Amino acid sequence: MDILSNLKYAEGSVKKRKRIGRGEGTGRGGTATKGMNGQKSRSGHKNRAWFEGGQMPLQRRVPKRGFTNIFKVNYQAVNVDILQKLVDSKKVKDTVNAEVLHQNGIIKKVDSPFKILGKGDLKAKLNVEAKYFSNSAKEKIEAAGGSLKEIKD
Repeated sequence: MDILSNLKYAEGSVKKRKRIGRGEGTGRGGTATKGMNGQKSRSGHKNRAWFEGGQMPLQRRVPKRGFTNIFKVNYQAVNVDILQKLVDSKKVKDTVNAEVLHQNGIIKKVDSPFKILGKGDLKAKLNVEAKYFSNSAKEKIEAAGGSLKEIKD
């Protein structure tokens, strides 16, 4: 019968370690295995991953090329075959817009820009609301009997 006073750690789960900085009699007192003087012997010293001992860091030595356009707009692609899958799984009945696509995890945010592209086939009659359509997507939606609504800003 296990009594609380008899409980022990499982064998091999606790490793015996030498405690440092607990006096000279322990054999690890004094400098506590940190050597003599210097930055690394002080308390609070953290060795940053990018620190190179005062040498010019790699990220500053490597030449920089090009630039990042902060005004670039990345559009998420939504193909018509994805719209057909939504219809097949009965998640969409007739209208597809940003809210519906966001709820089904196809676009990241409701207000994020997306474009309907023409990859795949569409058999369902859908009313699709989006800012941008490719020409092939327009043809496929209209061929299936659906309608397009281009949203302006």
